[in-house]
Amino acid sequence: MDLDKVIRKVPDFPKPGILFYDITSIFTNPEAFRYVIDKMISLYKDEQVDGIISIESRGFLVGACFAYKNGLPLVLARKKGKLPGKTVSQSYLLEYGSATLEIHEADLIPGKKWLIIDDLIATGGTLEAVAGMIERVGANIAGIFSIIGLPFLNYDERIGKYNPKTLINYYSE
Repeated sequence: MDLDKVIRKVPDFPKPGILFYDITSIFTNPEAFRYVIDKMISLYKDEQVDGIISIESRGFLVGACFAYKNGLPLVLARKKGKLPGKTVSQSYLLEYGSATLEIHEADLIPGKKWLIIDDLIATGGTLEAVAGMIERVGANIAGIFSIIGLPFLNYDERIGKYNPKTLINYYSE
């Protein structure tokens, strides 16, 4: 499957000069969506993964499918203020701003290996923030998965130690 033909490219979003790779077009294409989930399952079939942490919001869809197919718990990393109760939080810089993510503290079980899932890896800041929260409570990172990688933004410098895997890479905008 050629995912490049399925992924929608939106110039100048969310601000001028940014080329946005929109994976929502994968979800409207059942063959492409099935391909993404099947490839992800194949990539991690021999890895120890105790649970999934999906990042808001497109990561939720991919992570939920993977968790369901593998009988694993699914934990959500949400924008600040969206989760009730005690949370672990981490602020980080985006390539065009800043944000804070939170995870329910009770959901992060120390010693367990969590696979972090998001739709796209740009600078790696979002994924680095989630990895930091996981490690702060004594849990471990099983790996990082995203549909798209933008290696020209040097995300390996930040998250390379977590063995990020992608299905398609773009080497420039």
